[in-house]
Amino acid sequence: MSQKHPIIAVTGSSGAGTSSVKTAFELLFERCNIKPMLVDGDGFHRYARAEMARLTAETDRKHGRFSLFGVEANLLDQLEQLLENYASRGYGITRHYLHDEIQARPYQQAAGTFTDWQEEGRGSDLLFYEGLHGALVHPPHDIARHVDLKIGVVPVINLEWIQKMQRDIKERCYNKQQVKQSILRRMYDYVNIITPQFSRTDINFQRIPTVDTSDPFAATRIPGNDESLVVIHFLKPEKFAIDIAYLQSKLNGSLSRADTLVISSEKMPLAIDVIFEPILLKMLNKSANKRAS
Repeated sequence: MSQKHPIIAVTGSSGAGTSSVKTAFELLFERCNIKPMLVDGDGFHRYARAEMARLTAETDRKHGRFSLFGVEANLLDQLEQLLENYASRGYGITRHYLHDEIQARPYQQAAGTFTDWQEEGRGSDLLFYEGLHGALVHPPHDIARHVDLKIGVVPVINLEWIQKMQRDIKERCYNKQQVKQSILRRMYDYVNIITPQFSRTDINFQRIPTVDTSDPFAATRIPGNDESLVVIHFLKPEKFAIDIAYLQSKLNGSLSRADTLVISSEKMPLAIDVIFEPILLKMLNKSANKRAS
């Protein structure tokens, strides 16, 4: 952890909704005149798309376990080195994964490949990571220890699968059976690698539908904001001086436990603003003081 060069991580599995949270943070950064170094966790996958597909098929034939959620498929040493370097220096070495042709075109590369490694972050106010492993502790790797503010995005599992199914079919041209196979392949790593992170995250956002999602593979659309609630859990409210009673009033929410607030999904962008703006400003004030001393 570093008060001099703060690090924030938003973590969640494929289809959880971390990209939407990232977008809300980007708007908050812009409004508060904060310059982030944005780190895409997908850039730390070990294999490009074609090689990953080949290895996955080979492992499936041998009835083994291999998935993007697992440590073997990711460059966790490089990720940890980036966070360590940023905490001490305010910059580090990273790369980006090119998901589609639009992203790949400026680099004159194929979709599903990586950009070259390069130094980024000089002049930034903080590092913002979004990906699968932002709160990972899996010896010898300890990503969590480098992160000042850890945020989990964890919809209930059926909703997560609906979101993944809709995204992968519409945006990545998979069929339903391929998405099901992907979910099954990742289940071991989901339970043992992804899920334990959410007992370490400082604040968790869990979206819960209020409509029937009993069969997520039969759903034809993702439940809307007017059809779901968000449960916000604070691991240790005192760590960031969270005033839950104030948040309850501001967001018109209800308390299910002393450390847990329930709000309408429509209030999610407002919740991110109200919760994180004072945290960010305090972090950056401490950062400025540390750099000046």
